[in-house]
Amino acid sequence: MPHLVPKIEANMRCGDCPIRHRAICAYCEPPELEQLDDIKSYKTYQAGETIVWAGEEMPLIGSVVYGVATLSRSLADGRRQMVGLLLPSDFIGRPGRKVAPYDVVAANEVMVCHFRVSKFNDLIDDTPALERRLLDMTMDELDSAREWMLLLGRKTAREKIASMLVIFARRGSELSHEKLGDGLRFEVPLTREAMADYLGLTIETVSRQFSALKKSGVIIMEDARHIRVPDYVRLLGEASDDSDGGFIA
Repeated sequence: MPHLVPKIEANMRCGDCPIRHRAICAYCEPPELEQLDDIKSYKTYQAGETIVWAGEEMPLIGSVVYGVATLSRSLADGRRQMVGLLLPSDFIGRPGRKVAPYDVVAANEVMVCHFRVSKFNDLIDDTPALERRLLDMTMDELDSAREWMLLLGRKTAREKIASMLVIFARRGSELSHEKLGDGLRFEVPLTREAMADYLGLTIETVSRQFSALKKSGVIIMEDARHIRVPDYVRLLGEASDDSDGGFIA
């Protein structure tokens, strides 16, 4: 099974991009996509490679095409806290903001569609579709941050794992245009260690909860990374969320 979205060639045009329907360019018309084509470039990062360092100036911004990146912050004593995930179609950086607030690190192989900040800022000033889409994505990000606070603060270890699986299932469904429901198959793009860091659990607890969900039939592990959900509503129940998932994916 491939990534959440297929890998793409470095010369792919914006109009053919598999994440376009969810990315920053989702509202753009063909003439606007041609302008984006002129200022974009692709770069691939390997697992563990830093895409952006917190506190540094950001010459580039862009969209995750495939793979998953983590957002984290280091404390003065060396401790690190993961504060979010960037999944395919998520946007890295903010127009008008020069300094990165968080470290952005590739959790697995990640391709980013980069735009130079200066050129993108010029384009966004003349392209209302980009401005509207950026606002919508910012609101979605705010909702996701609030859900993450609920997940960390109130949910049990089993509910946390199930909630994360719901997030991956929803994003995978939206990117692949596969119906979200019973029998859905998707990739878990994070290692057990990364999930433990993100959810505030130990690796052993993450492994135990995966085994428990598998034993009870909530999920079917096709291999270490790929999962099938025989009953999607049951998975939502394990996450303690309502019928629409309760998540911004």
